Amino acid sequence: MTNEQKPADLGMIGLGVMGRNLALNLADHGYRVAVHDVQSASIDAFMTQQASESFEATGGGLVACASFQAMLHTLTSPRVIIVLVPAGKPVDSVCQSLIEAGIEPADLVVDGGNSKWTDTIRREKKYRGKLTFFGSGVSGGEVGARFGPSLMPGGDPEAWKTLQPYWEAIAAKVDPETGKPLEGASPGNPISGGEPCTTYIGADGAGHYVKMVHNGIEYADMQLIAEAYHLLRTFGNHSPDKIGDIFEDWNRGELDSYLMEITADILKQKDPRTGPRNETPLVDVILDAARMKGTGTWTAISALELGTPTMSITEAVFARGMSGLKEQRVLASKILKGPPPPPVVVDSDDSLVQDVRDAIYAAKVCAYAQGFQLMASAQEAYGWSLDFGSIAKIWRGGCIIRAGFLQKITRAYEGDPKLANLMLDAYFTQRLDEAQGGWRRIVARAALQGLPVPALSSALAYYDGYRTENLPANLIQAQRDYFGAHTYERVDEPRGKAFHLEWSGERGESEK
Repeated sequence: MTNEQKPADLGMIGLGVMGRNLALNLADHGYRVAVHDVQSASIDAFMTQQASESFEATGGGLVACASFQAMLHTLTSPRVIIVLVPAGKPVDSVCQSLIEAGIEPADLVVDGGNSKWTDTIRREKKYRGKLTFFGSGVSGGEVGARFGPSLMPGGDPEAWKTLQPYWEAIAAKVDPETGKPLEGASPGNPISGGEPCTTYIGADGAGHYVKMVHNGIEYADMQLIAEAYHLLRTFGNHSPDKIGDIFEDWNRGELDSYLMEITADILKQKDPRTGPRNETPLVDVILDAARMKGTGTWTAISALELGTPTMSITEAVFARGMSGLKEQRVLASKILKGPPPPPVVVDSDDSLVQDVRDAIYAAKVCAYAQGFQLMASAQEAYGWSLDFGSIAKIWRGGCIIRAGFLQKITRAYEGDPKLANLMLDAYFTQRLDEAQGGWRRIVARAALQGLPVPALSSALAYYDGYRTENLPANLIQAQRDYFGAHTYERVDEPRGKAFHLEWSGERGESEK
């Protein structure tokens, strides 16, 4: 048998950024990968590029397949096929094409895209008996896919046993003691050793749901960093270069994270169009209107449906929506009045930097707490059994929200798997208490001086709401019963026991 005739270990359908890099990652780890794309030009371009770059896999390789039938013929049974195409109809289109091409019920089709978890639940049922459908979140972007992503698989546990060796091989690796990602991977030279950033998440759509929440936390994290930048620039009169230095310093401590690292780099980048001297910060010529693809919105909608407070995540989604109203904001800035411009703080004033640092750390804890609380609500709604310590573990490397303090979150849930809220862990309780002074000062100052900080302020409202024994919702209960006879509960009766008052006429109370 020639090398071209040699069977492939698994297939990859979809040769966009994530698909082609994941295929190369698999080949680096010794797997022979059959690749296909609905656009034949994409297959040719991918194979030509690898040939021109003298791609060498460690025992694996790539084989181009011109059709779904050719891929099925190339793979050994039971077949494993990874699908990385846009979420929605394209996933169903690929599944239908595979069925028409002769795929078998035992063959595993892994959707690695950003599919909505409810679609994954539906597809698992729809294709049962025709193929084995399985969902997996994949995080890490282009570099992560190439050299080690964080992988969140969910579906049939028996199917996971088939996928597990592949996923554990290509996932990012971390030092199990420190939680630090192992680095140094290069083409043909993958990382060996360490703890893989993947674990079985749960049944049907659990993997895609956890990936969605990961993205929701990512929205909040990005917004918090942007607000910190805005505060330092507006109140401290710091240049982007200076703020980049501050972020670099923070990244050496407990705010160590991938997003902080890349933001420091971004702030030092100069605009390539400004000529030989190249002195204009690139961030100053980028339009302040951020786009989004949907996973943050799904997170917010799910939180609303489950009645779970995710203020920081949801406000981060709304902040992107507000950023998109650029033309309206320009007009409003000339009409709507705010407070006088804030006084400039001299660069030597370290109190501002310290307060912003404390604020972003505390708000970040709240954002993660909201994400884990949302996953806890979802597991009850969908009958999943989620291991939050393991989820925190696989986010320590490979993914966009990877951060040093995920090691602390891992330990918190390992110490108490039934922890009601991350803020109640002794370590985070102490750190929130230590940071709240600067956090409050920054939020108050921003409000007094007219600077919007929706993620920082909503996180503080979440913290204060969660720690408040008596909220004014008793009045809301009474209002609802008054206008709609929706009933209320009493403090001197068991929870769940409903009462109604005849608010007009004879004001008698009755049980409902």
